[in-house]
Amino acid sequence: MLDDSSRTPTEPLPPTPLKPADLLTQILLGLRLEGVEYGRCLMRAPWAIAFPARREARFHFLARGTAWLKTPGSDWVRLDAGDAVLLPRGSAHVLASAPDLPAVEIDAIARRAVAEDIYLVGAEAVAMAAAMTAAGADAPAETAPAEEAPDVMFCGAMRFNLDPLHPLLAMMPDAMRANDLARRDPTVPTLLEAMEREVALDRIGACGILARLADVLAASIIRGWVECACNDASGWIAAVQCPGIGKVIAAIHNEPERDWSVPELAGLMGASRSRFAEAFTKTVGESPAKYVAKVKMFQARRWIAHEGMRVAVAADRLGYDSEASFSRAFKRIVGQPPGALRRSAARAPG
Repeated sequence: MLDDSSRTPTEPLPPTPLKPADLLTQILLGLRLEGVEYGRCLMRAPWAIAFPARREARFHFLARGTAWLKTPGSDWVRLDAGDAVLLPRGSAHVLASAPDLPAVEIDAIARRAVAEDIYLVGAEAVAMAAAMTAAGADAPAETAPAEEAPDVMFCGAMRFNLDPLHPLLAMMPDAMRANDLARRDPTVPTLLEAMEREVALDRIGACGILARLADVLAASIIRGWVECACNDASGWIAAVQCPGIGKVIAAIHNEPERDWSVPELAGLMGASRSRFAEAFTKTVGESPAKYVAKVKMFQARRWIAHEGMRVAVAADRLGYDSEASFSRAFKRIVGQPPGALRRSAARAPG
């Protein structure tokens, strides 16, 4: 047995390998929400709501009742009370009390604004809010005819701090369903109760508080989905559950400006270059070099479109020798020249 007594006090301890849970934490910490539209829906069966495709991510939590979810590429999936679903790219979908009912567009359903970007949705919810306003009373406990209680859903639309086509979000499925989330994660009902209070009290800064709560709720849905989908061995979940690949992805997203090389990334995984490249491509679906290039370009897109950064500055920060080579790579990956993006962003209102 080796004697550790020879270690000097200033000598650093060897790094502890990160577990998959730690890698998930790193990735989730990199996701932030920049806005939230929050709705509380009271719907009495039969009902069906069509949600069109949007740039924003959407989440739904079924607090009471039963619902069915349909996305373009899947069959109807049943949701029970306590289930949650996150659509990270805002894909078009339908929620209904039963499959194959004719759906009504969400924007055509009665709603009542109780604060900026906070709504009560559904005729019953609007009527209840109107009665409360007329009576000048605080929010009463929900009442409904004994024979049939309405289904209750919490719905939100939010913008991640990543482009919807960013490789991290692109690796996620269209819909991430967390089964029985309320039972698996006791913090979720508490989060929803806090969101309810912010809606009911309409206090100063309610939207900001709701955004932070939705931030945590979205992370909880992602974590619940990862825990439920342990048999899925492809895409994003495989990358998260594989310690070596997950560590590499976390490092790339943590330092998108760094000039990552394949040997350097292979060293992070502790594998040979060829073994690493094969494992990464099999898990992620593209080569390490292509993945790094995409992360860089979508970071540049954010700098240019949202922060007004000059193209030459973005190129230099990402380590390109010339603005021309950066512009060619940007157009190849993003689909438009960076200069055109900057001009259109400058002309956009606000």
